Amino acid sequence: ATTDWMAFLGASYFRSSGELNQYGLSARGVAIDPALPTPEEFPRFTEFWLEPGAPDSKEYVIYALLDGPSVTGAFRMVCIKNQQIVMDIDANLYARQDIKRLGVAPLTSMFWYAENNRHQIRDWRPEIHDNDGLAMWTGAGERIWRPLNNPSSVMTNSFVDTNPRGFGLLQRDRAFYHYEDDGVFYDRRPSVWVEPVGEWHEGAIQLIEIPTDDEIHDNIVIYWLPKEPVKAGSEWHYAYRLHWVATEPYLSKAVARVIHTRLGNAGIPGQPRPKGGRKFVIDFEGGPLNEVEKLDKVQPVINTSKGRIDNEYALQIVGTKNWRAFFDLYVEGKEPVNLRLFLKLGDRTLTETWLYQYLPFSYE
Repeated sequence: ATTDWMAFLGASYFRSSGELNQYGLSARGVAIDPALPTPEEFPRFTEFWLEPGAPDSKEYVIYALLDGPSVTGAFRMVCIKNQQIVMDIDANLYARQDIKRLGVAPLTSMFWYAENNRHQIRDWRPEIHDNDGLAMWTGAGERIWRPLNNPSSVMTNSFVDTNPRGFGLLQRDRAFYHYEDDGVFYDRRPSVWVEPVGEWHEGAIQLIEIPTDDEIHDNIVIYWLPKEPVKAGSEWHYAYRLHWVATEPYLSKAVARVIHTRLGNAGIPGQPRPKGGRKFVIDFEGGPLNEVEKLDKVQPVINTSKGRIDNEYALQIVGTKNWRAFFDLYVEGKEPVNLRLFLKLGDRTLTETWLYQYLPFSYE
């Protein structure tokens, strides 16, 4: 029997079930003015053409016209179906009006809760999310992992870059017992990696996180936002590749990756806990950590936008080659705190950069 593996869902939404054959997040042709005081605009694909291929070909070519009040466009999508699903996309956009936020290569996902926000759990399942983090590979070569949040109000974060090498929403946690859902299989949801083709110049990867209290609401949006203003009559041409995968394309061997982010009360187990502190525990695996010995003096490098860092250290997790970083944060007020951490050995960077936006909370 044959199984569908790609769907166009209305407006400019489309998605693939990826190599694990489970639908999850969606892509869009374009995003127009998301998360602004004015209503978001949703252009739609109005016409499609399919280019027939050879009987044994694994390439499918789709042409689509896009139309909306502020923008019109034409797309060519070459869909390649092997074990992984890859889409080569040429997007041609024409602005009819000035546009405040032109979101290029947008992805839309759902994040309710995971190991980093257990205090928000209102369900029997341990975790519920299509994706657990935003991964970025900057134009300068830095690898970044930003765990997702379910904030109490809409949060918009911009990560400024020039000619990014790639970015995407990933589902790094593939353990079934972390979800315990054999109906919708969150452990099988695809990761999507956006690989720019050619120069995208200056701009920012923008992440929008919207509050949700259920898994039925898509509340995560990412896209590329060009720095140049979008004026009426301007033309925009972008080429990129979408990878619908179970792992990560171009996984770095030069740095370890983040696999877990956990939060708890500050202090040292077995001793009286200080009040007002939050403990962060971040696990890393792979890359150069496979060569690091237990007694090597691996150090966490930590920066915070506010508050005080205390009790920071790193150790190798017993029985593995993985390393775990610990630190306590003491901060007053409820304003978001931006955190940054990586591990180093001497002058050598061992891991990708962990970014986190901590939204102060109290355990009930």
